[in-house]
Amino acid sequence: MAMWIQAQQLQGDALHQMQALYGQHFPIEVRHYLAQWIESQPWDSVDLDNPGEEAKAKRLLDNLVAELQKKAQVQGGEDGFLLKIKLGHLASQFKSTYDRCPFELVRCIKHILQSEQRLVQEATNVSSGGGGQAMDTLSQRHQQINQAFEELRLATQETENELRKLQHSQEYFIIQYQENLRIQAQLSSLSSVPPAERTQREAALQSKRATVEAWLTREASTLQKYRLDLADQHQKTLGLLRKQQTLILDEELIQWKRRQQLAGNGGPHEGGLDVLQSWCEKLADLIWQNRQQIRRCEHLTQQLPLPGSIEELLTKLNADITDIISALVTSTFIIEKQPPQVLKTQTKFAATVRLLVGGKLNVHMNPPQVKAVIVSEQQAKALLKNESTHSESSGEILNNNCVMEYHQATGTLSAHFRNMSLKRIKRSDRRGAESVTEEKFTILFESQFSIGGNELVFHVKTLSLPVVVIVHGSQDNNATATVLWDNAFAEPGRVPFLVPDKVLWTQLCEALDMKYKAEMHSGRGLTEDNLVFLAQKAFSNSSNNPEDYRNMTISWAQFNRENLPGRNFTFWQWFDGVVELMKKHLKPHWNDGAILGFVNKQQAQDMLMSKPNGTFLLRFSDSEIGGITIAWVAENPNKQGERLVWNLLPYTTKDFSIRSLADRISDLNHLLFLYPDRAKDEVFAKYYTPPLSKPVDGYVKPQIKQVVPDSDNMLDPDGDFDLEDTMDVARHVEELLRRPMANQWSSQQS
Repeated sequence: MAMWIQAQQLQGDALHQMQALYGQHFPIEVRHYLAQWIESQPWDSVDLDNPGEEAKAKRLLDNLVAELQKKAQVQGGEDGFLLKIKLGHLASQFKSTYDRCPFELVRCIKHILQSEQRLVQEATNVSSGGGGQAMDTLSQRHQQINQAFEELRLATQETENELRKLQHSQEYFIIQYQENLRIQAQLSSLSSVPPAERTQREAALQSKRATVEAWLTREASTLQKYRLDLADQHQKTLGLLRKQQTLILDEELIQWKRRQQLAGNGGPHEGGLDVLQSWCEKLADLIWQNRQQIRRCEHLTQQLPLPGSIEELLTKLNADITDIISALVTSTFIIEKQPPQVLKTQTKFAATVRLLVGGKLNVHMNPPQVKAVIVSEQQAKALLKNESTHSESSGEILNNNCVMEYHQATGTLSAHFRNMSLKRIKRSDRRGAESVTEEKFTILFESQFSIGGNELVFHVKTLSLPVVVIVHGSQDNNATATVLWDNAFAEPGRVPFLVPDKVLWTQLCEALDMKYKAEMHSGRGLTEDNLVFLAQKAFSNSSNNPEDYRNMTISWAQFNRENLPGRNFTFWQWFDGVVELMKKHLKPHWNDGAILGFVNKQQAQDMLMSKPNGTFLLRFSDSEIGGITIAWVAENPNKQGERLVWNLLPYTTKDFSIRSLADRISDLNHLLFLYPDRAKDEVFAKYYTPPLSKPVDGYVKPQIKQVVPDSDNMLDPDGDFDLEDTMDVARHVEELLRRPMANQWSSQQS
């Protein structure tokens, strides 16, 4: 319920956005009266792309209906009578609306909760002072867009009124013109009338004709002026429409796409499309109204041709308004859910494309089909240059056709590709040192449909973010580096898929911090000291001053093509190894602040030598990818009164899959205090594996325990524990214990 309480505190544009989430598909009363229940349900656990989970969605629907009915029953008193009826009606409405499509309810509620969370988070950033100016700017921009829509609505209404006046005037003109023709016919028929009567009637008819013709002459001039004035008004409205469309498509939509790209690196969620869709639908509505007005003007002109340039003006206006709506339709065919950017062959993947104006333009009345094909970087360049690449692709995707569906509850028209799989890939000739994990592809989504009763036909296409195709899991690390660099440093409107070869170190720091925080699911990112450590590693520099690195640039080659000095891995491979280790095994300890990590051996020694014996810290290994070591200070057993800093052989994912870090630290009795001065049990006890209290089926289960030999011959020349041999034996024993019994017997018998 906490989210709903915060959502009710929203103000201004944020409040309007929140209110716009609700409607007949999901009334706000349901959100209000079932707030706590709604927020406690596992909506995110339902995979909307998996038809097998429909039963889970159906249970959630049934539970929601039951909760509404229960809430209705407890309403009493005079004030509760109407609410009781209302909630009972809503329960029946939900049952009838979503019983055959429970996924739609889940999709709707997930969307509402995510949007509320985003709005509340943005408002929280404002109140904390960090994003106040940005939010003020955002609010002003939204206000500017809404004001422009009001101007356009008024301008469109005014031209509609003027058009009706013109139509009325023209109809009266035609009536008078017909009257003039009737007078002329009467004059022509006077030849058969006796002379005396003819003279009298002819004079009257001539006078009447002169009056009508004079009026027709004046009115023809007035009508022509009306037409020109109306064309001028439409020209101004089209100018406003272009300006508004540019603001929405070239700024707001592009910014959303940029946020979507950064989300691929772990950035904040790009936000919902509801506000953008509502703007695009308003644009479509206004454009279509103006287009219909211009066509009616053309019809009036054809009905009553008058001398002048109005026909050319209307032809140009019609062409301009058609260009505007074409730009809107083609630009709002977007990818709502991107395919994975590291794409493994023979592996299922999903994507969703959406047409933001599809519902407004009734495209769903004849649902279009969308096709997905994979194309190379060169083919993508040719596509953007409008060079013919029809039927060209760089591979074969299975299940690559999908019909767009209209979701009435949310008003969206989208195609959900749920079971695509890349069967094969055709690679191009690579340049120089470029590896397969640096080669970029993209998924092209294309469709064709018509609007206005086949009046306008559109062929729309959109490209996914760059994808790197791999055939083996071992390529994932380097492919991720390519994706991270592209997502972080791509510029809007670039030629596919150009990125700078060098960037400022500070820019890369932002990307690494974003990635790290996202993987840790934590606000605890990389500190300035951490980033200095990384700079020392990337540039082989010993300076501890952050300012020394601020204006330095790092190249792609330094990032992930050239090995670090004296190592057989790159800077990124080392960093990604750390991220993977932390993500799989040590995330809670990082979030607790128990792992310093980014500390070199000399720094660890300097930090520990000033602390009591038994003080230890955890730092990432310099020499091994995805390794973490324990350094601690203790007496030198070979020299009375001398203290040394000891370093254990680094642990890796393999070690922690056998025994956790907390249990290993618990095993080592000589580790007493986590640097700087926290008792180890205070930090790690909550993660210890509880001891087995009794035998199972009469058997006592053996336990693995880690020990460090107390022997002076275990010291290497650097004063470190050389546990290579003993650790190898320990690992071998641990692995034997973990193997199925049948395998052990078969190996012994053989």
